[in-house]
Amino acid sequence: MALHLHCQRLFTGLDDTLHHDQTVVIEGGLFRWVGPRAQAPAPQPGDTQADAGPHFVMPGLVDVHTHLVFGNARSEEDIDLGCTAEFRALRGLFFAQRVLAAGYTSVVVPGDAGSCSISVRDAIRAGLFDGPRIAASSHVVANRHSLNDWFPEHVGTPDYFTGRLCETRDAQLQEVRRQAKAGVDFIKLALDGTHLRADGTHIAAFTQEEVSAMVGEAHRLGKKVATHAYGKEAVLQAARAGVDLVFHAFFADDECAEALLAAGSAVAPTLTFLRNNIEFSQPHEPSRTSGYLAMQQRVVEVGCHNLRRLKAAGVPFMTGSDAGFAITPYGEWHAREIGILVDWLGFTPAEALRAATAVSARLMPRGRPGTPAGAATGAIEAGRQADFIFVDGDPLSDVGVLLQPGAVTAVHVGGRRLQPELRQYDRWAVSDFNTLKWNDLYTRERVAALQPQP
Repeated sequence: MALHLHCQRLFTGLDDTLHHDQTVVIEGGLFRWVGPRAQAPAPQPGDTQADAGPHFVMPGLVDVHTHLVFGNARSEEDIDLGCTAEFRALRGLFFAQRVLAAGYTSVVVPGDAGSCSISVRDAIRAGLFDGPRIAASSHVVANRHSLNDWFPEHVGTPDYFTGRLCETRDAQLQEVRRQAKAGVDFIKLALDGTHLRADGTHIAAFTQEEVSAMVGEAHRLGKKVATHAYGKEAVLQAARAGVDLVFHAFFADDECAEALLAAGSAVAPTLTFLRNNIEFSQPHEPSRTSGYLAMQQRVVEVGCHNLRRLKAAGVPFMTGSDAGFAITPYGEWHAREIGILVDWLGFTPAEALRAATAVSARLMPRGRPGTPAGAATGAIEAGRQADFIFVDGDPLSDVGVLLQPGAVTAVHVGGRRLQPELRQYDRWAVSDFNTLKWNDLYTRERVAALQPQP
């Protein structure tokens, strides 16, 4: 039995056009026919018909940078030390509802401990819970000078940390193979971090030979590869190795653009995390007092200039929010990245919407060819997964509509309308397990400054 859905306004995600008076035929979880209503196939016995009314119909959105199991954490210690992997997975199922309600029918989870996101993915895929489609990963493969080699040497990197320190080529390849066997959809490499040379350039954590070996092995095993890379050296390494996605690329230059284009690699800036921190952090928070925010301000200023050059060169862009931290809570700011592409990087609304749908969906896994699970997502087109949303408003005129509470009025995954349960929760029982008690040092001088005499 098929559903014939009539749409006054339809954006397919394949071009910049808003199509009017269209019909979409959905059967077996897939789009079977898409086109003008006047040319639509006649409903057969047992088929049903529905009308989207005045709603804007578009593909389900894709966030390629959602840390689904981080729990809106305030620190790396909270992520890695605060709770068990089992609790992280259960918590991820809970927060997946908020991501789905925001109109995101697919998410990429770039790095977590063990099999957390794999477990969430499998539970949703098995029909035990409703939720978005998930591209799952495991530990971020790190080296000295990598972002995910967070902690002091006397702590190391236990298995329950999100990073996995791999200092030799053998260890690196073994980790890629371990993750592939565990069932990841892709592997994330942390190619640089916060370590800088005297001239301010980022130090890559791996050699080109190491990166190429890991990427080559992952691709041989049928897995995609994403990388954290701020600096030029790491971006070049990623592109020359043929990675599928580069996160950030803030200090990429024209040489990087050429290499990314030659490799067919995409970029996901993930500027939402930085913008939120710059705009929302309070004066007393360590984010400001530590200098972290000042560093992000510089990155935004330089990064936007460089990213506009990548865009002009034709490098494909994907959208990610870095959801999962206290500054980017689940379900709240995912669509802000779409607006950033428009406001900061010169995208048209249609280009930004396609980046958040058809382009970002390239990182989503596909199952066996010839089965519904093997169909692509990200666009409203015959043969694709029937993932789509209704929006109250016109994102082609103002992508900011997608951030307005209640603007996404219906979410469909595989042709089935889902109604996420947005239960309230106690954030202090869900995350924030740190033992930190104070953000200041209360000397007599400091107290006097805080409490001046009348």
